[in-house]
Amino acid sequence: MEEGARSCLLQSRSSLEQDIRASYLMDHMISDGVLTGDEEDRIRSKPTRKEQAAALLELLLRKDNQAYISFYNALVRESYGDLASLLHNSLPLVSPEAEKSFSDGGTRYVQAVLSEGGVPQRPVVFVSRPALVNRVREKLYRLQKEPGWVTVFGMAGSGKSVLAAEAVRDHALITECFPGGVHWLSIGQLDRSDLLVRIQSLCFRLEQQSQEKDPSSSLHRPPGSLEEAKERLRFLMLRRYPRSLLILDDIWDSSVLKAFDIQCRVLLTTRDRSLADCVSGSKSEVAVESGLEEDQALEILALYVNGKPQRLPEQARSIVRECKGSPLVVSLIGALLREFPDRWAYYLHTLQQKKFKRIRKSSSYDYDALDQAMAASIQVLSEEHRELYIDLTVLEKDVKVPAKVLSVLWDLEPEEVEDVLQDFVNKSLLFRDCHHRPYLYYLHDLQLDFLAEMNRSGLESLHTKVVRQYQQRYSQGPPTSGDEECLYWFRFLTYHMAKANLTQELCSLMFSLDWVRTKAQIMGPAHLINDYVEYGAILDKEVRGHFQEFLSLNGHQLEQRPFPDVVQLALSQPDSSEVYRQALLQAQERATRGGLYLDWVNKSSLKSLSRLVVQPHQGSIYSACFSHDGTNIASCGSSKTLRVFKSTSGEKLLEIQAHDDEVLCCAFSPDDHLLATCSSDRKVKVWNVERGTLMRMFEDEHEEQVNHCQFTNIRRRLLLATCSNDKFMNTKLWNINKPSSQNTMFGHLEPVNHCCFSPDDAYLSTSSSDGTLKLWEVSSANEWKSIDVADMFPEQREQTEVMVKCSTWSADGRTIICAARNAVFLWDIETSKKMADCSGHLSWVHGVQFSPDGSLLLSCSDDQTVRVWETKKVHTSSAVCLKRDSDVLFNNGDITVVAADNRNRLQVRNGRTGAVMFQSENQESRIRCTAICSQTSAVPSGTSLATLQGHTRTVLHCQFTPEGHTLITSSEDTTIRVWRWRTGECVVLEGHKEQVRCFSLLTTTPSSETHLLSWSFDGTIKVWDMSSGEPLQDLACHQGAVLACDVSPDGQLFATTSADKTAKLWNVKDGTLLKICSRDNKDAMDSLHGGWVTDLHFSPDNTVLLSTGGYIKWWNVEKGEALQTFYPTGANLKRIHVSPDFSTFVTIDNIGILYILKKVE
Repeated sequence: MEEGARSCLLQSRSSLEQDIRASYLMDHMISDGVLTGDEEDRIRSKPTRKEQAAALLELLLRKDNQAYISFYNALVRESYGDLASLLHNSLPLVSPEAEKSFSDGGTRYVQAVLSEGGVPQRPVVFVSRPALVNRVREKLYRLQKEPGWVTVFGMAGSGKSVLAAEAVRDHALITECFPGGVHWLSIGQLDRSDLLVRIQSLCFRLEQQSQEKDPSSSLHRPPGSLEEAKERLRFLMLRRYPRSLLILDDIWDSSVLKAFDIQCRVLLTTRDRSLADCVSGSKSEVAVESGLEEDQALEILALYVNGKPQRLPEQARSIVRECKGSPLVVSLIGALLREFPDRWAYYLHTLQQKKFKRIRKSSSYDYDALDQAMAASIQVLSEEHRELYIDLTVLEKDVKVPAKVLSVLWDLEPEEVEDVLQDFVNKSLLFRDCHHRPYLYYLHDLQLDFLAEMNRSGLESLHTKVVRQYQQRYSQGPPTSGDEECLYWFRFLTYHMAKANLTQELCSLMFSLDWVRTKAQIMGPAHLINDYVEYGAILDKEVRGHFQEFLSLNGHQLEQRPFPDVVQLALSQPDSSEVYRQALLQAQERATRGGLYLDWVNKSSLKSLSRLVVQPHQGSIYSACFSHDGTNIASCGSSKTLRVFKSTSGEKLLEIQAHDDEVLCCAFSPDDHLLATCSSDRKVKVWNVERGTLMRMFEDEHEEQVNHCQFTNIRRRLLLATCSNDKFMNTKLWNINKPSSQNTMFGHLEPVNHCCFSPDDAYLSTSSSDGTLKLWEVSSANEWKSIDVADMFPEQREQTEVMVKCSTWSADGRTIICAARNAVFLWDIETSKKMADCSGHLSWVHGVQFSPDGSLLLSCSDDQTVRVWETKKVHTSSAVCLKRDSDVLFNNGDITVVAADNRNRLQVRNGRTGAVMFQSENQESRIRCTAICSQTSAVPSGTSLATLQGHTRTVLHCQFTPEGHTLITSSEDTTIRVWRWRTGECVVLEGHKEQVRCFSLLTTTPSSETHLLSWSFDGTIKVWDMSSGEPLQDLACHQGAVLACDVSPDGQLFATTSADKTAKLWNVKDGTLLKICSRDNKDAMDSLHGGWVTDLHFSPDNTVLLSTGGYIKWWNVEKGEALQTFYPTGANLKRIHVSPDFSTFVTIDNIGILYILKKVE
């Protein structure tokens, strides 16, 4: 300490010891960093006030200039103006520490001005907020020519005071705008007498400084009343300090502020934005965000513990996240950690448990603990508004609510609610999101935590109030407007019921198919699934399982627009399911009013292996992976985006526009903090998962598209493997902290599609288009083992190439999964034998992965879905599935299905029970079509009765005539043949120019028995005389291939669909076109089918038209409107068989599932 300052302290020692309260001053000095907690404790241990003062002065004499300045400022702020005047003349102009503090634009002149004015020094632990500081300075510059008010407002602990002090720490600002000086006055919650003392102290300080500059001026006696004090201050500010700035810190009351309405320049800090409305003059304001950026908050904590931000423990980030970067909380905890640096976990737990009293004062803040700071803000509310504010305890963190929700809760008009909320916002008790119309309101996490702690015993009743108010307002049914209020109730009504312990009402709501339908339509299925997961402990386990399974497996259908019929979807659930029971009752009731519903009567023969089906992207999905904790899934694909969603429900957590081209792969790092992506744009990128920000990019080494990327499994030595379409250098290892690759594997001469580390990171497997799976030693990059995958796929030996798309290891390293085409295969590494397969995807599978515990298997596909499988359920022998080329016989209620299976055998099954009635031996060539004769009375024996030769290319369709003596076939060779199959006689119908996909018999009248209708890829429809082989009619119907055709039962109409994406209705008699349905109008059929329309059938009364494609649809012929849609598990249906009474429908999808659908009566 300078000699002059030390001498002044010694001379004034007796006066100081006599009057000061050391406890008041030490808070400020701790905040300035010149006093430690231990030193404070030692001083407080002294028995009397005077001894405490003596101990403080003794300690002060051993410190530096900064301590002297801090002590002087503390005297000023605590209204010891007369004592401060004793020390004023000996204030050091500069100290090394102060010079450092004022290094960003401050000068010795600035330091002197601010010290004289009592402006607090910059805290020892300080992090700049330049954007906010510049905003305040910009407003202060507006006071250069005329008086006015600048209001800095924000919630408790947001750093308003530090910000105000920092804003005036600028040489240009002071010299240009406030050459008369800057005068700081701390206010707080004062009564009139305390306010008078504060103004008296300020006036005394101003007069004393004025006398030093002008000895002729004299000191006046202290003003005796508030009015006299206001006038004295007005005189001083206008006459002696005409261009000075008065800073009023922590103003609470408008009546207090009026005492300073003296036509001067004022900067005030407050929690109440509206305070300045009560004074005259120009006004501007700056809102202080409630939280620091994470980097800034971590820097503060690091400064307190003398460390570096990147070396702080993981709890540091959690503390910042928990308090949302509150400057107050970060500083309080930082100061506590300075004394107890090993208590990170303890203070994090304290925050999480809302034990605010334990986060006690360790600075000059005005309240002894964090809870007192929160309570002070609420106490200034009127009693009525305080009760309303307590109701906000029921809100969830990070949830913004519209005024309409609170209008329901408070039973007030929306306009009244907005007025109340405005008051809360003005007092920084509530925040408003102005980017939405209508406005949305939300609480800071600390405010919400404090309310929850304060109202812990009444939480259940508060939530009950919310539920009852909702039920009263929406007694006729839930809101369906889709606005913010509607979304709030659908998202959080279940939350309020659970918190209110209204278990029975919660079950009634969540186990209602009506609630499921409405919520899914408005919010999508993910939120619904989340509810069943979150409240599973208080819901009936069995019924919850029914609803959760229904949503998990049909969620991707519920994302469709137009929105599907939920009752029809639910009819596909098992008969024992509560979902099915409710759906059947609703379907039966609606059927009495003309509704059309289909019951899948043989569904019990099929067990779904999928646990969750999600459609996160538009377009093909090339990669999906579990996070290492199993809670999240990341996916990417042709949409160029990266998406992260919950593995339990599919709820979106993050979406990034990741690359300029298709994103081919994504992979989590071992700690789940990073995500790597690679793309057709030849770039590899590493992302921060929490923030969604780009951390690193590798773009120079791969010359072709990068197909796959994978992190090591262990954090200790983090590496990233990538593989590409490069000719030779197609597999690389990277250290993400270095700009170039660490190693390159040589061995594959064709593109490498996939790479994967073994569980111990010792080996890397690569899957290539050259048909091999190679295993490499990671340490040396040498090839360890090569497996010829073609030997593992005997059913594909006919193909010249087997391309291994991807592979992955099980947790024990003994099992590897391979994906080929649309199937997923599990292989034992040691025996090279196939263990199981999973059929369910409708197109190429691009990625597979086990969950961390091995219980789940993840796959993604070109069919735009991600599927989660239960591993135990797929560890079985491959199931036999049927091919789509089939025929069905309806006979007195019995249903007989004949079709080829996936092993190229002919099967005859009982359609109702699924029992196999006959199965042939494997056939040498593929079975392409089947037909069953209606005259068949016995189960087939398998004996060949006839072989008919004549077609030169593949036979596409075959059908018996009703009497069973004639067989008709059509072929790729463009001909139709009519066979007397017992004798081998044949009539050839020639005329089509391309393959004849199908045909139909015209049997509506006796004279048309020998007439046949055929359609072809040449776009024409022809009517034939079967006996003569002559064409009777030839219609050029479409520009593209005709895919399906059917004649109405009365023989008057026929309908066609085509690859030219139109459907047409024709007059049979003269071939005139009656109607065109294209995808460009409301009658479009093909665009609503998920693919081309491949089959058509009229109902017997001509009122309904049945069509198949990706889905099965029933249409009102007259109106062209869809009556019902059935979504099969697979897709690309070829044919559907219809019973004569149009009540039963039979088809097979492309993954071999048989559907027997019966109309619900």
